[in-house]
Amino acid sequence: WYRRYNPLRITLNYVVIVICRISPSLRLKRWLLRRIGVTIGPGAVFALESTPDVFFPSLLTVEAEAIVGYDATILCHEFLQEEVRTGEVYIREGAMVGAGAIVLPGVEVGENAQVAANSLVADDVPPETTVAGVPATPV
Repeated sequence: WYRRYNPLRITLNYVVIVICRISPSLRLKRWLLRRIGVTIGPGAVFALESTPDVFFPSLLTVEAEAIVGYDATILCHEFLQEEVRTGEVYIREGAMVGAGAIVLPGVEVGENAQVAANSLVADDVPPETTVAGVPATPV
């Protein structure tokens, strides 16, 4: 990974994300995450312990009034044996990603969609849909 991305930049991203994981201030989290490249709309929430992608935060967009729940993880990359896959992730306006959920690269969670706690989201979630499970499917 160090051949593809500056280790100092990763360290800075990691420090910012650790601060965001433990800070109760939503305003501070939004401000800090924007500084490392995450696109965040007004009123978007990253709950305690939630983790945006450390390597490619600029591939993450969280729109207005969206919620990323406690201990949720949003990934924009996958390191495989012979390659690195990246994909933009969109959490659309009013969407909710539940506690402990994992959203994989290239996924779009539609407007006002809901991802249940502890779900693994590998495919797009249509607007106004609730998904749950591993892998997440509509309920």
